[in-house]
Amino acid sequence: MKISTRGRYGLRAILDLAVHQKDKTCVSLSDIAQRQDLSFNYLEGIFAYLKRAGLVIGMAGSMGGYSLARAPEDITILEILSALEGNLSVTDLPTEDESDIRQFLRKHMWEVMDSRIENIFKNLTVADLVASSSCKKTS
Repeated sequence: MKISTRGRYGLRAILDLAVHQKDKTCVSLSDIAQRQDLSFNYLEGIFAYLKRAGLVIGMAGSMGGYSLARAPEDITILEILSALEGNLSVTDLPTEDESDIRQFLRKHMWEVMDSRIENIFKNLTVADLVASSSCKKTS
């Protein structure tokens, strides 16, 4: 599995949002883009995925922007990466004509890895990352 720029940038943006939103106030994408040195247009696409997944709420207008749809401790990294990346498996889906060795490796190695990675992402929240990071609130 390789996490794409969409997944990596999305995680950075969500962490930035969690650090900078106060009492469900909105944070503008332009502020996130500037602080994280990301393309505003690319960030708009990322937030479309996050909004569709119910992870962020968008507000229009001069005081608009985005806020987390739920508390940071209720949003898992698995939810974020699944919304942005889709399938997080380390291998392709099985085929009907798999050799015995390929079936064995899929069952005893790849599926085990997938399960462990999923467990890590499922048990790690945005709040965990914010708490353990050196994310500093900047203006």
